[in-house]
Amino acid sequence: MTNKKHTEILVIGSGPGGYASAFRAADLGKNVTLVDRDKELGGVCLNRGCIPSKTLLHISKVIYEANMLSSIGVSFSKPKIDLSKIRDYKNKIISKMNSGIDQMANARNVKTIQGKAVFKSDNQIEVSNAGEKRTISFDYCIIAAGSSSASIQGIPNDDPDVLMSRTALDLKTIPKTLLIIGGGIIGLELGQVYSSLGSKVSIVEFLPHLISGADRDLVKPLERRLKNEFHEIMLSSKVNEVKRDQKKGLFAIIEKDSISKKKFYEKILVAVGRKPNTDLLGLNNTSVKIDDKGFIINDVYKRTSVPNIFAIGDIAGGPLLAHKATHEGKVAAEVICGLPAAFDTRAIPSVVYTDPEIAWTGLTETAAKEQGIKYEKGDFPWAASGRAQAAGVTEGKTKILVDQTTKKILGLGIVGSGAGDMISEGTLAIEMGADAEDIGLTIHPHPTLSETVGLSAEIVEGTVTDLYLPKK
Repeated sequence: MTNKKHTEILVIGSGPGGYASAFRAADLGKNVTLVDRDKELGGVCLNRGCIPSKTLLHISKVIYEANMLSSIGVSFSKPKIDLSKIRDYKNKIISKMNSGIDQMANARNVKTIQGKAVFKSDNQIEVSNAGEKRTISFDYCIIAAGSSSASIQGIPNDDPDVLMSRTALDLKTIPKTLLIIGGGIIGLELGQVYSSLGSKVSIVEFLPHLISGADRDLVKPLERRLKNEFHEIMLSSKVNEVKRDQKKGLFAIIEKDSISKKKFYEKILVAVGRKPNTDLLGLNNTSVKIDDKGFIINDVYKRTSVPNIFAIGDIAGGPLLAHKATHEGKVAAEVICGLPAAFDTRAIPSVVYTDPEIAWTGLTETAAKEQGIKYEKGDFPWAASGRAQAAGVTEGKTKILVDQTTKKILGLGIVGSGAGDMISEGTLAIEMGADAEDIGLTIHPHPTLSETVGLSAEIVEGTVTDLYLPKK
């Protein structure tokens, strides 16, 4: 069965960028059709990524904090893990948010269609689902089809004990031993979840550091924690092969310094990054150009090489972050509707939702050194924070980078409890062109962890009183 339909704006993908662009365009009076492969709206972030992982990380954090309280006189019994209830709790949150997005789509008269979208031309797609095919022509299209978990050679994709982030979040069982291939954000977040629930977790990372995109001093407090929580952290190492011994089970061949070792694990999780879903869309039937890594090329208006086709989110390149996709989606919708919009951002915050959290925005210190940018740094240790002392999170720190000449804020980095909730002040400061004095003279509430942002700026200004700094 084949039928035809026309829409003013077609959006492919219902993740944070997709539904944001669809809803913004509908609010501006356009007829919008939203297509997604899944029945549930929300994309990977809601259904198989950000939201379920943060739900489980919350449980992990509470377990850790309950254990820590025993050192100051409050003891709890060992937690009893009811995996079925945890799964139900996670799934209820996802379902509630699915329903919310669905209601917002209906309220805006956004037509939603489930199915796989494949381009037939620069102004037409074919959507197939359960044997039914329909052709949809459009005036404009916004591609928000996202990304998928990447894999590596030598690892079977048909073994039920070899997990990707999606299957790991299903939380079907808690293995006694778990190897995580990849020491990036996804691997470490899931590692803490499984460790807190009882798994003996090992990490293998090809690079010499965990979370290579972050400054080393921000990662160190987390590394110290993970060395106690995880069974083994293998850096500068690679997995050459994963196989199954019929008697002993699943094993990995791990190489370091040209020496290979065979190690057995109950389950293995592959968390080596993500790849764009451009190969699923039939883009060869269009004039849309992609780069050598498979990402769609676009401009600041999110327009591709085809004037009526736009691309946003993961499929259009890094950073692969939901909040970046959301802003891009709004830009694309507004440009299509004739508003003066562009993705002209100075800073995009990144957050690692481990415990402790790591967050940074703007210029990192590593990048500043590599680019030869002259900067000054205000580095405030949380050991000098009354709130951090009271909460037992003194391993944290806040650092601010400012231009050596103008004192304008270049970057902010935080490691510690709630870092992700505090990083927005730095992002706003960068976007507003604020300098260190602006931040230092802003009255922050005491005692809070957020005041460490102001105190780090005071260090640059030389006005800090919560630390003694010898005169230069």
